Amino acid sequence: MRRLVVEMPPSLAAGWSRRLAWFAVLVVGIAVLLARLDRIEVAAALAVLGAGLFMAVTAVVLAVSGFVAIWNEGRPGFGAAAAGLFLATALLAYPCFLAVQALRLPRLTDISTDLNEPPAFSRSRRALELRNGRTPPERTPQSRAEQSQAYPGIAPLTLEMQPSEVYALVQKAAAQRGWLVYESASPGGRTGVGRLEAIDRSLIMRFPDDITIRIRPTAVGARVDVRSASRIGTHDFGSNARRIQSFLQTLQELAEDR
Repeated sequence: MRRLVVEMPPSLAAGWSRRLAWFAVLVVGIAVLLARLDRIEVAAALAVLGAGLFMAVTAVVLAVSGFVAIWNEGRPGFGAAAAGLFLATALLAYPCFLAVQALRLPRLTDISTDLNEPPAFSRSRRALELRNGRTPPERTPQSRAEQSQAYPGIAPLTLEMQPSEVYALVQKAAAQRGWLVYESASPGGRTGVGRLEAIDRSLIMRFPDDITIRIRPTAVGARVDVRSASRIGTHDFGSNARRIQSFLQTLQELAEDR
């Protein structure tokens, strides 16, 4: 007697999870590429990015639903569900890291090694043009207290070298970091203070962040203060503090190699 074998159709949720995950990768990739090439407004780039990440979350939900159907009903489609889950979670890994940073760190976008007298950003015509007319506002007492608690290691660097030598090292360190230096002045003149203005960009989306450095002569050499401020968003996720620490470490290493 011949038995009729009925093959169950593959899980629809599993199949759609893989399709949607690949589409999310495409959408996020387009958003990142256009932002890096400066071919799209920031708000539009973030909107496209958000749409892609929402698709990735949906792909995760569909993958889980597919796994449930596969387990309970014995449907085919495990490979499709696994592929969708892998692609979607890989895409969401960095945003999840940022979410954790947002919960762990205070909502700051402006970090300075000098809380009492932060280095001032240039207001020259060229500086304002490159910053799109924006100048970071004055720090509030609350933001200074939050920085002091969250980043106790952010402090100025004092080098026992001539201010002119420190200025040269600051320029070299900025070049090594890949910053766009658009304005600088060597120590001397009426105030004796040197400075450097630069722009750095975020790793993935290449959004611009503003940096100003002050070189102030001291009795034993020169003190370097750094201020880094984000242009985009209301939370820097610790990026400005990391930038300052990395720059000062590079500067210290250059001074030790002399």
